[in-house]
Amino acid sequence: MTIYIDGRYCSERDAKISVFDHGLLYGDGVFEGIRAYHGRIFKLKEHIDRLFCSAKAILLRIPMTHAQVMSAVVETCRRNRIRDGYIRLVVTRGVGTLGLNPERCRHPSVIIIADRIQLYPPEFYEKGLAIVTVPTTRNLNNAVSPAIKSLNYLNNILAKIEANIAGVEEAIMLNATGYVAECTGDNVFIVKAGQLLTPPLYAGALYGITRGVVIELARECGVPVSETNLTRYDLFNADECFVTGTGAEIVPVVKIDGRIIADGKPGTLTRDLEKRYRALTQISGEPIAPARKRRAI
Repeated sequence: MTIYIDGRYCSERDAKISVFDHGLLYGDGVFEGIRAYHGRIFKLKEHIDRLFCSAKAILLRIPMTHAQVMSAVVETCRRNRIRDGYIRLVVTRGVGTLGLNPERCRHPSVIIIADRIQLYPPEFYEKGLAIVTVPTTRNLNNAVSPAIKSLNYLNNILAKIEANIAGVEEAIMLNATGYVAECTGDNVFIVKAGQLLTPPLYAGALYGITRGVVIELARECGVPVSETNLTRYDLFNADECFVTGTGAEIVPVVKIDGRIIADGKPGTLTRDLEKRYRALTQISGEPIAPARKRRAI
């Protein structure tokens, strides 16, 4: 495997960062998870835009332009011969001291890893997930904004641990006021009375790239979409439920906290959106292979 670190490509064995990097010491940095399908990188520009927005929010200067980051992502995929895979793009504050002061970190680091991923087993896509609500609440908006995709994922990790203890793969996180925020790594949607509903960003939901695609696909096929506060009661009594994420894509949810959702099977709209999403990933994205030159006649 070839990994990009600060302008150079190195082997997995030689890919190293300093123990004084503030990304390691304090989780001081931002990241993106990006998917490649059929030799194309899906929604690359949108991911890079969100990366720069996250970096701006924490006053982290990325030492590359948008175009340079996109080019490095594509080249990393080429070198690893990725056709269907997952890209982890990381920007850290860089090497500093043992103190918190970020001003002592002179050079931010950019790391790109391109590999393969399988987040959930195939049966979960076919039959649906059972999930639970966990005690760990979502970070307060006025503490660390959930819109920032930061390297400090301890909030989500604690919730994931609680999901593991409950024997499930994913969990619902509530915000401080008791409304549904998101899952540990995915956005959540429900269908009720023909409408598609999802928590708003101010409730603690990440501005998910897949979330945005699903909203667009639903509206294109005439389904009303609303971003509104949801309670556990709303989830229990939904006609359908599913979660979305770059790694997860679209996964049906059939049980929440022991309550069966509708008839306990993936819903019709969920299935339709899955098909539309997969069709879109086959034709959309930034090509990984360089364009072939036309032969002179």
